[in-house]
Amino acid sequence: MRFGRQHDPSPRSNERGGYAAVESKSTPGAEAMTDNTAYTPPKVWTWNKENGGQFANINRPVAGPTHDKDLPVGRHPLQLYSLATPNGVKVTVMLEELLALGHTGAEYDAWLINIREGDQFSSGFVGVNPNSKIPALMDRSGQIPIRVFESGAILIHLAEKFGAFLPTEPAARAECLSWLMWQMGSAPYLGGGFGHFYAYAPTKIEYAIDRFAMEVKRQMDVLDRRLAENEYLGGTQYTIADMAVWPWYGALATGLVYEAGEFLQVADYRNVQRWTDAIAKRPAVQRGRMVNRIYGDPASQLRERHEASDFDTMTQDKVAAAR
Repeated sequence: MRFGRQHDPSPRSNERGGYAAVESKSTPGAEAMTDNTAYTPPKVWTWNKENGGQFANINRPVAGPTHDKDLPVGRHPLQLYSLATPNGVKVTVMLEELLALGHTGAEYDAWLINIREGDQFSSGFVGVNPNSKIPALMDRSGQIPIRVFESGAILIHLAEKFGAFLPTEPAARAECLSWLMWQMGSAPYLGGGFGHFYAYAPTKIEYAIDRFAMEVKRQMDVLDRRLAENEYLGGTQYTIADMAVWPWYGALATGLVYEAGEFLQVADYRNVQRWTDAIAKRPAVQRGRMVNRIYGDPASQLRERHEASDFDTMTQDKVAAAR
């Protein structure tokens, strides 16, 4: 299955880095990308809601809950609160990979957090993640529940808990964690930087687009050079580093995110293309991409996941047919 065929076409914010890697319905590359309006910052910045663009209803300069609402709790040891953005997909792919290995303790309930509707600002969600970003995990497998937020922290928590997808040999472990942290530091330039100014900003600013396009292409070259010499980012093993990087940069490699494939010439990164396609063929990855998905082909949307059988019986096409 080619990675990009089911990618989420909706723009979203409230992820790390500001904006998810998503398809854009606009074609900003065909527009003029110069802003001749001079801007002089005031001495003290003030919040102007009218300047928020399409994300004005959820972006704000303060933290904390906006309303009281408890989070649901299912019967499985792991309770995931998420949405199928690139950051959310990292975790559902990891959980499905663990289950595929036979780790029954990785059974999970995946509850939908619709960040376009402000679900991340409920008192219950803020209690799990004070940063109000998806994904967030409650590990209820022990006597005392453990909250884990930030996708990288969740991946490490699960890898160490089940002893999988994180090498134990010191050099291999360090390599894996280095690439995992590379993704955490790099993706904001792709999403909140390039994606925002290329696809979502109300004004096309040549300087901003050029600055972040240059950086994204440099990042793709970093990956391409690494993957020219290694099957996976950590070396010979598929690890949480691949699970973290793939939803962002694998999506970019397909050319569908932000409709920027031609603009960034992503097909030139042949080693990234090879790696992207190989991971997309993994059955657990295909399942993980479906969980908490609310856009695209109804057959690819599993809004909530509570049992393995839900993939066969509870996708949106089947839910609609049963009404």
